[in-house]
Amino acid sequence: MCGIVGITSNKQVTSTIINSLKKLEYRGYDSAGIATLNNGFINEVKCEGRVDTLEKNLSQTNLKGTIGIGHVRWATHGIPSTINAHPHSSEKVSVVHNGIIENSTILKKYLIKKGHIFKSQTDTEVIVHLITEYLKKNNLKKSILKMLKKLHGSFALGIIFKDQPDLIIGARRGSPLAVGYGPNENYLGSDSYALKSMTNKISYLNDGEFCIIKKDQIEFFDSNGKKINKKILQLSSTENNYDKGEYKHYMAKEIEEQPLTIKNCVNEYIDKINSNINIFNFPWKSEEINSILLIGCGTAYHSCLMAKYWFEQITTLNVNVDIASEFRYRKNNFKKDTMYIFVSQSGETADTYAALDLCNKNNMKTCSVVNVVESSIARESKFVLPIHCGPEIGVASTKAFLGQMLVLYILCLKLSYMRKDINKKKYLEKINSLLSLSKLVKLSLETESKIQLVCSSFVNIKGCMFLGRGYSFPIALEGALKLKELAYVHAEGYPAGEMKHGPLALIEEGMPVVVLAPRDHYYKKTMSNMQEVIARGAKVLLITNKNKDEVHSENIWEKIEVENTSEDLLPFLITIPLQKLAYHSANKKGYDIDKPRNLAKSVTVE
Repeated sequence: MCGIVGITSNKQVTSTIINSLKKLEYRGYDSAGIATLNNGFINEVKCEGRVDTLEKNLSQTNLKGTIGIGHVRWATHGIPSTINAHPHSSEKVSVVHNGIIENSTILKKYLIKKGHIFKSQTDTEVIVHLITEYLKKNNLKKSILKMLKKLHGSFALGIIFKDQPDLIIGARRGSPLAVGYGPNENYLGSDSYALKSMTNKISYLNDGEFCIIKKDQIEFFDSNGKKINKKILQLSSTENNYDKGEYKHYMAKEIEEQPLTIKNCVNEYIDKINSNINIFNFPWKSEEINSILLIGCGTAYHSCLMAKYWFEQITTLNVNVDIASEFRYRKNNFKKDTMYIFVSQSGETADTYAALDLCNKNNMKTCSVVNVVESSIARESKFVLPIHCGPEIGVASTKAFLGQMLVLYILCLKLSYMRKDINKKKYLEKINSLLSLSKLVKLSLETESKIQLVCSSFVNIKGCMFLGRGYSFPIALEGALKLKELAYVHAEGYPAGEMKHGPLALIEEGMPVVVLAPRDHYYKKTMSNMQEVIARGAKVLLITNKNKDEVHSENIWEKIEVENTSEDLLPFLITIPLQKLAYHSANKKGYDIDKPRNLAKSVTVE
């Protein structure tokens, strides 16, 4: 979960690399560094912390060069420190790396016996010394091939050489890597987002491939060193200037953007004139699909859990959900009549990509729900459903979560109608409800003032619970995750009916408990469960929807009401106050909301 950028040019590159690293900082912000080649010497500047700190350090150093590599790090091997920051360099070679070298310990022992001296705790440094060792007896291309065959694990690499004043090597296995084309300069980057400010012409490396980039030439090679041709993609440049605007944090902006992103997504998929869902080029007949397996990690996994309830309620399909990191290591009984759906905001989530790769190797029906249509998961899936949210920079996902749920719900409706699981009248009713969702989300954002009043009770607590039944249970999990991610509070999402089977032991006097109880067919049961925790001394924050019937319980601490809509769509509305609760709790504590500790946006390591 690190960011890589490389530039070879006919002009100075340091400031451009810094600007690109700022765009990549969502991938890692434990440490940062840059190396350039100038007058036959590799020069580097590194620091612990953010790119802003690196930029200040560079202002005191005249780091020149028309070729360079930069890096933002999310620590795997070795603590965040200047020594462990990338690039890692020898006299002859400098390397930036995203991923994990699984056999680094064995390689390090081999290299120490050869006389190499290591300075850092990282696995990356073995790559530097391995190339340096091979260059003693081999040319550059053969040294790269030998090095790549020695490495086990996942990686994306950017490499410059003392004796090659116009050349960057890029290599990929597992972790994503993009190549950009420009006039009199070319680029290497972890993703297209970092390169879009410089170019909209991109190629992507596939697993096992490497490239040789010069300022006026790019060559691609397969794992055996055979030259290959790559397609050049033309990217949209409409998302280049995404910034915070008037907001203090990206997350605040992204929460407020949700009515617009929902409207955009609905407009993309729903034909209002014909009252129909447009999912074009669906590659399979509905009768060929008898079951669904939804796969994701973190917030994306919660959207999959939500979709399971919808698919079970609206279709006759068999539906299961799996955590991506568990899926690929189990014995899987692959079935030709199953559609495997992979959900990922970035489209680069390593565990989800590995699960997709396993399904593709078994020739399964694979579909992805992603925010980045140029991503690895999107490119490798047999069918892609974009969520149309635009860039999401805040590490804790908000608008992408609603986007994932929305697309999965739309797919569910379409399949149910294609399979004749629901009639046309019900189908049209549900489509009509979707058309008003954006407006209802916007109105539900007005709960913010009430949230700001209650969030003080979530600041200095030992822990809290989020409870829900049915459609509200996945949202309870997501609410707990957001509070953990942002406010560093121990929070648990739980099915409300399961409290009596153990977790009630954790309830103590004054403990905040968030109860999600919209007026659905679980409502009365959830209210009974709420009384169980109130009786044990909990402070209950009830989140429900507006209704003419009052909630009859004088023991509720606080109540927040969202707008009213169909049962299917209530999860979208009750998510809003949970996002706001996590945001304002973290803000009150003074935490870095867009970049929470120990986390990164695009999780490209297993």
